[in-house]
Amino acid sequence: MMKGVHFLVAAVLLALVSSFASASDPSPLQDFCVALNDNASAVFVNGKFCKDPKLATADDFFFSGLQNPRNTENQLGSNVTLLNVDMIPGLNTLDISLARIDFAPYGLNPPHTHPRATELLVVLEGTLYVGFVTSNPDNRLFTKVLNAGDVFVFPVGLVHFQFNLGKTNAVSISGLSSQNPGLITIANAVFGSNPPISADVLTKAFQLDKNVVNYLQRRF
Repeated sequence: MMKGVHFLVAAVLLALVSSFASASDPSPLQDFCVALNDNASAVFVNGKFCKDPKLATADDFFFSGLQNPRNTENQLGSNVTLLNVDMIPGLNTLDISLARIDFAPYGLNPPHTHPRATELLVVLEGTLYVGFVTSNPDNRLFTKVLNAGDVFVFPVGLVHFQFNLGKTNAVSISGLSSQNPGLITIANAVFGSNPPISADVLTKAFQLDKNVVNYLQRRF
């Protein structure tokens, strides 16, 4: 009896370890699973429903216009065009998405994380200063200046950024290892949450005067 219990506990632990080790999207069990938003269904799934494969068309796997420059006239001077499963339904279950990032001179893609994806960035035009920070307790910063044709990797879940060092526009393309990588922009999440995080919490966490915290919350 005890041997059976030990075996069951070991099996459960092995299943948990295997679950945590599988950090990517679920593997496909067919050639493709074109995403279908079925708002009439009351069942929530971790991902998307699948269209009948016989009804899929080439347009489900297609997007046009990524070559066109994006508008960077904003406070950060950057614009991210994300092609995830919501933009290309055929990406569903395929563990991948794509992003074009446009930078005005000295434009910034601010510190952020992708909770579900590693990012592989290649610079097409311009010069970018990029970096990521490792987790606690080291919080080690890895940075590099990239020129056209250079490639850099941002590991899954880590805070990272890109900054245009040049006086001209810059463009990069990123591949991400999830059909829906997610995005958490640090400043927006901390100072722009809805409802706001208590100013007392942020004052103590960032060792700032409460008036500064209140100012930052108004900004975001």
